[in-house]
Amino acid sequence: MSGAVRRKPRAYPPDRVRDALLGQVESVRLAARQLDDERLAAPSGLPGWDVRTLLAHLAGQIDALPRLLAEPPPAATRPETDLNRWTVSVASLADKTDARARSDAAATADQAAAIDAAAEELEAVLETAVREDVLLPHDLGAMRALDFTVTRVVELVVHSDDLTRATGVPVRLHRQAMAATARVLADALAAKAPGASTEVRVPPFVAVQCLPGPRHTRGTPPNVVETDPVTWMRLATGRLSWEKAVASGRLKASGERAAALAAELPLLG
Repeated sequence: MSGAVRRKPRAYPPDRVRDALLGQVESVRLAARQLDDERLAAPSGLPGWDVRTLLAHLAGQIDALPRLLAEPPPAATRPETDLNRWTVSVASLADKTDARARSDAAATADQAAAIDAAAEELEAVLETAVREDVLLPHDLGAMRALDFTVTRVVELVVHSDDLTRATGVPVRLHRQAMAATARVLADALAAKAPGASTEVRVPPFVAVQCLPGPRHTRGTPPNVVETDPVTWMRLATGRLSWEKAVASGRLKASGERAAALAAELPLLG
């Protein structure tokens, strides 16, 4: 891990991104097959969605790559949206996302089968999906295929955790997928609240510096926030409040500036 201020986008090796996505998709497929009608009708923990709708959304996230790759390429000649912008802006698409998930849930009787079908479509385009020289059309602006594939990893990890908490069926979080998710969210925080007064540590995957104030250069930083990857993900996506995370003992914040981090969360709704 490095706590240095990041001056250029983090590199995500295509082979690791591919493995992370495939691993998390397989975890979702296995879990979906275990859900009976009672669990499918249970609340998902997301506003207005039952578990059936959550599964429809997951199928849509898996299918997004083959769907966008089949569309005409964007007019842009360079990326217009990177991972940081996607993370802090994707909530602006919430109404469209909600409508699509509800429509898909109503139109499809077997959500597990829909996820299986989406996964098969995904496998056929994966080599193109992890290319850096391919641009995909996106509502937020043209994205590199590799970057968009990283966002699919983040979406699947976040919603796999939602599914586990809603149903009690454990959905395995693939290690490389969890690592990418922690790093995307941490980098977005550093971009949203630039500075070097506070170090945010999510061992073993990432550490970043953020928040304006005196820059720390040597020894133990005076302002440190440290937590585990799942707690960080839940904080950064609004699934868990700062106060509850601190009370649970899973979030440790030291220094007078560390608590100011709460005002910058969540990042991704």
